[in-house]
Amino acid sequence: MSFFTNFSSDHCPGTISGNPLNGLCEKVCIQAEKIFDAGIIQTRLENYSVLPSDPVPSNPTYPLTFISARSTSSIGNVTALNVERQADGSCARVQATVNIPIEIVYVDANGVEGKTTSSITLNEDVLMYVPPASVIPFTVTSAVSSVSPEGVFDPTTNGFLINACVTCILKVAMQVELLVPSYGYCAIPPAQEYTQEVCSGFFELPLYPQGRACSKK
Repeated sequence: MSFFTNFSSDHCPGTISGNPLNGLCEKVCIQAEKIFDAGIIQTRLENYSVLPSDPVPSNPTYPLTFISARSTSSIGNVTALNVERQADGSCARVQATVNIPIEIVYVDANGVEGKTTSSITLNEDVLMYVPPASVIPFTVTSAVSSVSPEGVFDPTTNGFLINACVTCILKVAMQVELLVPSYGYCAIPPAQEYTQEVCSGFFELPLYPQGRACSKK
């Protein structure tokens, strides 16, 4: 069993049925990351130059043949952050550099497959809402993803020129303590072990097809 498969308890997360006020028992203070604003940037990079580092295995035989590349983390590294509040106070100009770590798969001149790491750098300049000044500062974070199905080896740099589809979500966030209504602690059901019992699904089938019988006219 799990949260997903166990619907018998009122103290398991899931769809609310009936009056949502039934079962509320306390106000709880929780520590969480509050997202004040978020925006998504999606772009396609053409012939973007990446310089590999730390190849595995080491010392590949050049030239290399590009196979594919993709991001290795969903968290981007935000640097060079500059926030300029606008005159109306409702939003701010957010400038930031977002570095996306990627892994490149290639085949060297001897036919040996290898991997190497690099990064894609995005320079973002967007308008976002930022909260008013407070003791606890807000942060600008990023969620990223990148995939590169096309690329060629660049002999001038021993790197690659890639075409990349990149998604970057910028978020204005802050660690806060929120007061929320609670139904109490969750009831944790025991986990259901995976089994390869081939007959279990077959034995659960009805003996005859279930359906509505034809009505007589």
